[in-house]
Amino acid sequence: MFFNARFYYPVFAVIYLDFGMTLEQFAILNSIWAATILLAEVPSGALSDLIGRKKMVVIAGTLMVIEMLVWGFAPTSNLDLLFWILALNRILSGLAEAAASGADEALVYDSLEEAGQKDDWAKILQKVTRWQSFAFMIALLTGGIIYDPDVMSQACHFLGIENSLSQQDTMRWPIYLNLVTALLTLISACALKETSNYRTTTNRPSIAAAFEQTWKVAQWIGRTPFALIVILAAATVDSVIRMFITMNSEYYRLISFPEVAFGIIGSVIALQGMVVARISREMTERFSPNQNFLIISILTLLSFIGIHFFIPYLGVVFSMLLFAAMGMTGFCTSYYLNQAAEKSIRATLLSFKGLALNLGYGGIGILYALLVAHLRTNPELATDSGLLFQSAANWFAPWFVLTFLGVLIFQLKVKAKPPVRG
Repeated sequence: MFFNARFYYPVFAVIYLDFGMTLEQFAILNSIWAATILLAEVPSGALSDLIGRKKMVVIAGTLMVIEMLVWGFAPTSNLDLLFWILALNRILSGLAEAAASGADEALVYDSLEEAGQKDDWAKILQKVTRWQSFAFMIALLTGGIIYDPDVMSQACHFLGIENSLSQQDTMRWPIYLNLVTALLTLISACALKETSNYRTTTNRPSIAAAFEQTWKVAQWIGRTPFALIVILAAATVDSVIRMFITMNSEYYRLISFPEVAFGIIGSVIALQGMVVARISREMTERFSPNQNFLIISILTLLSFIGIHFFIPYLGVVFSMLLFAAMGMTGFCTSYYLNQAAEKSIRATLLSFKGLALNLGYGGIGILYALLVAHLRTNPELATDSGLLFQSAANWFAPWFVLTFLGVLIFQLKVKAKPPVRG
């Protein structure tokens, strides 16, 4: 909860611009972050399986603290120096994401399995998702409010503090709040207890051992069609949805919502995650993996069909359904992969999942950029960004159908079934 609740999310792009970065530099910094995760994702999972899960979670918490310190106290007087400081921040953030990815879930599942309570995994996932959604909602509302100098000046006046604040005064406040949650993340990580098989380990990180573990798990995935299909299905759904929701603000604008409503919509969607967690748990308990993939896929397709019409105001429902489908995908994927994996490879397998999701997102991002470049050759679309976005959005439904059918055909070919584990 503390790791994922980022107070700067509602003003993510704006805050970089206010620090003095350009849009191009912002894009480069995000690319550095994504590249770091891609490079570190699987090796970090392998290290988690080799040296213990708690160590990696503690490393993630430590990196998060350093990440926020670097950003929160970065000088803005020299923009060239600032760019490299922010690049360091993005690298630290990517390493923290990679270190936590897989290790945290693996530690919890291993602990439940050791206690003979692994059947409670769905309940744990539901509870985690509910609290993460609540924290995300609070972060979205709080971050947007404390970033606004006018609102904070009025708050100071209400409290009897005569102080006129500028954007330069408030632009670091969301980062400072995240420094607090980073410290809480580290404290929580240090309070965790390692499972018995790692408590007495004296293994030291080894690059060769990490690559050996990575290759071992890659071979296991190749021999386990069910795990491969789960990962491919998750990447198929997650990538296309994530590509669209990263541009949600443009969609909201085109369905007549003012900018001031964006944060409120985001908070409502975060709150929706609590309900989605309950539904996802019921789905894993009542339906088969194939049935759940079909349910999520139908929900995703219907949402993209609805988005095609850009219905004023009511069109927000289809955006909310996409978030619900993505939440269900994440829940089901974690549930099935943790059940399928043996303890010795669990974190590495979850890291492969994270790698596949990021590769899928990056791949569709390239395709989307090529699509927009092609559509821009139309003079009418080139001069109207709204029409260009609408025209590009019409391709999401057919692309999803195409990739869904690809996964379905591959699944039928390999005849993937959940592995039986004692």
